[in-house]
Amino acid sequence: MFDKEQFIAECRAARAADPSHKAVREVVARAVSDPASVLRGLGEPKRAGVEKLYHDRDLTILNLVWGPHMTIMPHDHRMWAVIGIYTGREDNIFWRRCEGEGGRIEAAGAKDLGAGQVAPLGRDVIHSVTNPLPRLTGALHVYGGDFFGEPRSEWDPEALREEAYSVERALKLFEDSNRWLHAAE
Repeated sequence: MFDKEQFIAECRAARAADPSHKAVREVVARAVSDPASVLRGLGEPKRAGVEKLYHDRDLTILNLVWGPHMTIMPHDHRMWAVIGIYTGREDNIFWRRCEGEGGRIEAAGAKDLGAGQVAPLGRDVIHSVTNPLPRLTGALHVYGGDFFGEPRSEWDPEALREEAYSVERALKLFEDSNRWLHAAE
């Protein structure tokens, strides 16, 4: 069965051995290759949210649960990330900066991830995320740095203009999703 403390220890060792995402990707891939085990280890998601499993200046590990039909605006991380889905689906749209347009972005590609799948994201990637399902989606997100301390950007979803990332605004999206989820019960 998935053991949270063992997973954290393996991610920390992988990060220490290789500062790129490659070794961590292998740890995450092993973990989510048995989605049922991760569900037993972490518990069935009950609400949308961000659970901090581990956090320091070199590594952040989150259990991230997307609410039904939840979308988060385009944003960057300014560090590499590895995403592993253990239940549900996460649809990513990748964005690129438009030259000479004051920080505006345009869509550049997409990737869907289902249970058991893993994707690495480079340090300069800009992406938005949607859970297209009418149920919760659970994912392990591992970042090669201090996810909460690194200044980042997000883009207005309508005008696609760059602004400072707001943790409070992002957390409000999760709470809004929970209100919708519980109203539907």
